[in-house]
Amino acid sequence: MNVSIVGTGYVGLVTGVCLAERGNEVLCIDANPSIVERLTRGEVTIYEPGLEEVYARNQKKGRISFSGDLEKAAKADVIFLCLPTPPGEDGSADLQYVLRVAGELGKIFSRMRNPEYKVIVDKSTVPVGTSEKVRAEIRKYSGPDFDFDVVSNPEFLREGFAVEDFLRPERVVIGSGSERAVLVMKDLYEPFLQPGSAVFVMDERSAEVTKYAANAFLALKISYMNDLANFCEAVGADIDKIREGIGSDSRIGKKFLFPGLGYGGSCLPKDVKALLRTAEDAGAPLTVLRAVEDINQDMRKRFFGKVAQYFGGDLGGRKIAVWGIAFKPNTDDTREAPVFYIIDELLKGGAKVAVYDPEAMEGARRRYGDRVEYAQSSYGALQGAEALIVATEWMEFRKPDFGLMKNLMKQPVLFDGRNIYDPRKMKEIGVAYFSIGRGGQSPGAAS
Repeated sequence: MNVSIVGTGYVGLVTGVCLAERGNEVLCIDANPSIVERLTRGEVTIYEPGLEEVYARNQKKGRISFSGDLEKAAKADVIFLCLPTPPGEDGSADLQYVLRVAGELGKIFSRMRNPEYKVIVDKSTVPVGTSEKVRAEIRKYSGPDFDFDVVSNPEFLREGFAVEDFLRPERVVIGSGSERAVLVMKDLYEPFLQPGSAVFVMDERSAEVTKYAANAFLALKISYMNDLANFCEAVGADIDKIREGIGSDSRIGKKFLFPGLGYGGSCLPKDVKALLRTAEDAGAPLTVLRAVEDINQDMRKRFFGKVAQYFGGDLGGRKIAVWGIAFKPNTDDTREAPVFYIIDELLKGGAKVAVYDPEAMEGARRRYGDRVEYAQSSYGALQGAEALIVATEWMEFRKPDFGLMKNLMKQPVLFDGRNIYDPRKMKEIGVAYFSIGRGGQSPGAAS
């Protein structure tokens, strides 16, 4: 099938590359000439495990190409809109990019001679009612006779596993009232479906809400565990034991039950805010979700409070090492990364901060410039440090050389924001260790 992807950000590039992998002819459009140039010469512009290999294979076979010309995209049978929908000041999703492209497509369609039927796909995460707005914007310029349908087809990609998720999806949601459009979408996704994969066909509005509801529920699980972890610290219980106990219940499941610094990234924070705003505008506020957002913001404050308490509120001139900048492992995405709040507060307190991340150092440089030290390795960040903060659970951080760490650091103090180390082992090797929700670890002031 002939497919165009408008927008080569995280969702767009993964979508385009994976559709090409199943034999489609894919043209990816981006308004940024430098991105088009980099992709054309074979440079993948995001870090995602497995993406570079699939991309190189399909570029070599000539199944994927890149351009800045939207006119070329309009020739495809199926046109995916994979455009940013950033939060506005009130939390609502900003649709300016989606609607602008829809209008431009409408103008292009109006100039076509004998145009064939088109399916326009909202792949971006968009508020309820967006499909209708996109349809109206295209129709405004295309004229009444142009034959097209707008489909809501939300993505469910996990950063770090996005290629796997697209090539072998658990479920595909197709939002459309057009039988013709549904058949086109089913045909497009048929090569990706595995035994047990589910295809759900529904109206556009329900598909739009499904995406928001899924992300909001995941955020709910994370915030619930973080709230529970705070309770465990107060009463001397162990959140890890509790997680194992409740996760064994098939009604609850084991995923997203890990306490930590809170959720971040490009999806959950933005989608929770947008759903809250939409619900308030509809006169049906989601009060549980408001608590989810509040807890998420509170977790990073609580965690920094442990660091400040240990040093008696005096951070001036102290070197603090930070492992992890990306909001989660296996990505270079630093959008809404919880660690940024912690680094901001350390700098406000006069601390000297040394950071290291395997893939996301550029995100830190964009935010902090020369205000922090950028280490070449995890151990390089520790030289002379009075404490280490672990903010991302990269595999290379899970089994470090603690003997070397103690030799490098001014004092062996570790604040674990992801609970990746065993408290008993830390005590045995002489590390002052503080994690989340593990039985009332109260960081007394340093001597």
